[in-house]
This record gives sequence, C-alpha cells and structure tokens, in this order.
Amino acid sequence: MKYSKILFLVIGSLFVFSCENDSSSNDQESEEVQDPEGQEPNEEDNNDDGVTISTVNAFPNLSFSQPLDLQVANDGTNKIYVAEKGGEIKVFDNESSVTEVATFLDLGTIATSSEQGLLGFTFHPNFESNGYLYVYYTPISSVSFVSRFTVSQTNGNSVDVNSEQVILEIPQPQTNHNGGQIAFGADGYLYIAVGDGGGGGDPYGNSQNRSNLLGNILRIDIDTNENGFNYAIPDDNPFTNELEFRSEIYAYGFRNPWRMSFDTQAGKLWVGDVGQNKIEEIDTVELGGNYGWNLFEGTDCFSGNCDDSNLIAPIFEYAQDNGDRSITGGYVYRGTENTSFQGKYIYGDFVSGRIWALNEDGSSNELLSESHLSISSFGTDANQELYILAFDGSIYKLVEASN
Repeated sequence: MKYSKILFLVIGSLFVFSCENDSSSNDQESEEVQDPEGQEPNEEDNNDDGVTISTVNAFPNLSFSQPLDLQVANDGTNKIYVAEKGGEIKVFDNESSVTEVATFLDLGTIATSSEQGLLGFTFHPNFESNGYLYVYYTPISSVSFVSRFTVSQTNGNSVDVNSEQVILEIPQPQTNHNGGQIAFGADGYLYIAVGDGGGGGDPYGNSQNRSNLLGNILRIDIDTNENGFNYAIPDDNPFTNELEFRSEIYAYGFRNPWRMSFDTQAGKLWVGDVGQNKIEEIDTVELGGNYGWNLFEGTDCFSGNCDDSNLIAPIFEYAQDNGDRSITGGYVYRGTENTSFQGKYIYGDFVSGRIWALNEDGSSNELLSESHLSISSFGTDANQELYILAFDGSIYKLVEASN
C-alpha cells in the first residue's frame, strides 16, 4: 500500500514560483530549466548534529553554461567531465585552482528548448580500454537519442563526433519531461531514465502504458547486438516474455525522473521524480515495479479509482507548499570529507535551492543547506565526493565543520 511520508518544513518560503500547470510547457521554460534570479548561495547552515555546513564554490575560476551532469571516467586520470545543456561536455583537472577547461564533446546544433538538450552522459565501465562514451540528448525536438561515441585516437581529451552510433531512439511528443539520466549498474547494464513525454497530467497515458518507452526506467545490454538492434535485452528484464510490452522496461510509472543514481555500496537505484502540482517524490527502484504516475502523484490520488494495491510507494515525498517545487535527485554520499551525512541520500530542489540528507530507509530527513541555488544536478568524483551543479554556472560542494 502507498503511505505518506510528507515533509512539512517550518521554514519561511524563499520565493514564489508557479509551475502548477505545465500543460503549456511548450510556450515557456518549465521547472527543471528555469533559472530564478537574484539569489546568492548561503555561506553556512547548521545541521542537527551541531555541524556547520558551508556551500563552497569547488572550482571558483571556472564557469559553465547551464550545467546538467557531472561524471568521471574512473580511468585513473582524476579528471571531471561536465555536460552543458546546449550540447557540449567540458573536461578539466579535479583541482580547486584549475583555470582551464577543454571541450571533450561538441554535439553541434541540437534541440534545447524547454527541458531538451544534452541531458545526461556516462562512461562505459571499460572506458579506459574501449573509449566509449554514452550520451542522452535531443537532436531534434521530437526525439531523444541514446548514442555511443568513441574518444579520438589522436586526442584522448576529445571525442570523435563522427563516431556516433545511435543505440536507442525515443519519440518525444512534447518538449518537457525528457528525463535523461543514464548510468551503468553493477550488473554492467545501461539504465536510462525517461519522462512521460510531457504535457500536464500525462495526457497521452504513457507512464502506465508499457507498450512504449516513456515514463520508465529502461535497462539494456549495450555490449551485445540482438535482433537488428545495437543492444540486447537482459534475460531477467520483467517483461521479456510479454509481447505487448516493451522488453527494455525495468520499472515504470514515472513522471519525470530528474536525476538517477546507484548507491555504490548498497547497490540501490535512487530516483528523484518531479511532481505535477502537489508532491515531489524519491523512489528506490525495484525490478518490474510500478511507481504510480499518473494514477498517483506521490501518495496522493491523481486519477482513476485510487487503488494503490499494486503500486510501490515513494520512500519519501515532500509537498510543494513551501517554495519547493522541483526535486533534483542526488546521491547516497560515500565520500570521506563529510562524516555527518555519510551513507545518507543527498538531494535538492531546483526552485527553492534547499539541500537535504535522507536516511536510507526514508525515516529521517534533515535540511543541510538553504543554498538559494538553482540546483540542476549532483555528481561525484573518483573519490565519491559530492558536487552540486547550479544554473549560475558554478559547481559547488558541501563542506562541514564542527561548531
């Protein structure tokens, strides 16, 4: 049964931002990509353990254009890669004093209106030997690509844009709710977060329709070609033997899964799913699970007969009544620099700029920072230290100090 764990924050609202009706999202930028102005990062906040949490610019000499994803190649180079919405991936040394970036990939002209653009990327687990990079982007407004690129044979800091092999094409009826995070699991398969296709309330009914790829977490084997495709279906995907359903589906019933990550120790897959006009939710994703949209928004009945008996509830949810209106999913922190939130799921809200730490079982949620940042994404480096991407063009980190 679905159950409620709604966070009622007793904190003054930072500002008012209306995204209650996104049915007109093609005419204006929606909650995941708008950049509220006039807000400065809050230098320090105190957590419940008497620890001061500071939001610090991790690379003060660098600036990016609408950064949306941060990844590392785990190839021993200690470099950081950042995707910009407009279609470029930048690479630079992981040093606070760094002053130079290089362009690792330039996709050229792509669709970038509303929630489209270069939305996510990841490196093949064997990147050091094969040079494979996987990218989720919108070449034109009506489709998303998951493509493989290969690093240049003459320049290891650059991708050969002509090496593109399209792995998967996902039709997009609207320009919002594209999802876009991709990540490799410990099983070696590629997981792909896809939104419901956009418009208010899932007007096409995609998220509960397993005959299409929208509103799902997909899982594919990119190391094998099968049946004329540039990928294969893992044998234990839940709908491989049901001809009316797409066999790529791992789990379904999502609205717009905005940022997805694996806990590198426990192996759980965490997703932040952006709400319609009431509730933001966090899910831990299980094989074959139905996460409820558009029957439910979080644990609130949205449409249909309100029967939640076959649905998986969010591990946590919070209401949109305090200026928090668009969740940005994060990571379970497994670094060593911040012991006060070790093992907790760190996530934020794009609109309010608040950053929280959630216990693994969802039983306790702690406010870490009133950052006032437009938090577009989180990322981790080779040491699993956490970074915060913001639409002011900077990359931040949380730094703790005992009072």
